[in-house]
Amino acid sequence: MATEEKKGGIVETIKTIVYALLIAGIFRTFLFQPFWIPSGSMKDTLLIGDFLFVNKMAYGYSYASCPSVIIPRFGIDIDAQDVCGWADGDNTRLFGSEPKRGDVVVFRHPTSGRDYIKRLIGLPGDKVQVRDSILYLNGEPVEVQPAGTFEEIQKPQGPQGLRPRCENGPVGEGGTCTKTRMLETLPNGVTHSILNIDDQSSDHTGVYEVPAGHFFFMGDNRDNSADSRISNMVGGVGMVPFENIVGRADRIMFSSAGRSMLFFWTWRSDRFFKKVE
Repeated sequence: MATEEKKGGIVETIKTIVYALLIAGIFRTFLFQPFWIPSGSMKDTLLIGDFLFVNKMAYGYSYASCPSVIIPRFGIDIDAQDVCGWADGDNTRLFGSEPKRGDVVVFRHPTSGRDYIKRLIGLPGDKVQVRDSILYLNGEPVEVQPAGTFEEIQKPQGPQGLRPRCENGPVGEGGTCTKTRMLETLPNGVTHSILNIDDQSSDHTGVYEVPAGHFFFMGDNRDNSADSRISNMVGGVGMVPFENIVGRADRIMFSSAGRSMLFFWTWRSDRFFKKVE
């Protein structure tokens, strides 16, 4: 009798775990996907260590809505393409809704398949150019206004120990790293901050024409972002197909400035539940 009860308890435990995994899978596939900010390409809108949920309902569903499970430590690398690749190829979405200019969007990189997060700048048919660090849309410069400086400490950031690039030149360990901060207003009225580090080639581009069914993305940390200004064949993002969009970033839920979220003394409590703008 005791053996049967033990077996029954094990079966119930397994069933509970399976149900929990199914519910979590449905939640992550159709509703919200967790996302950690791994790099500084979206500073100061998003900082390394910010944790947010991506709203998958915002733009409808495609093969990219299926979650990827990547755990290098255990050799697990299950890509969305492996699970939902059958739905890839027609660049359409179920219950699709076109994203708006200025949205902060998570999408699958067209070549590597890894998830990226950037701001949507160019819509299908737009002509996009950067001249002397100023963004031009369809031949017209967007409005920019000075907004002081962004400051951070020169030290390793996040689990990867990335160090920030500074406009005020090489800064020693523990020094103050600064970048010029500007407020950029897009044609639809969306205003957001952008940062400047240096004068470089990405500040002076040719004209990009966004093809039908594709979108043009840029990082807010303009001089530290591999985005649509660079071809996806040479380390950038290039034009992103509609079907590669995962969802919209709406709100930061949690933020940690340390190497691990368990280091509670590095938590940024002022960023908890902060709206992404």
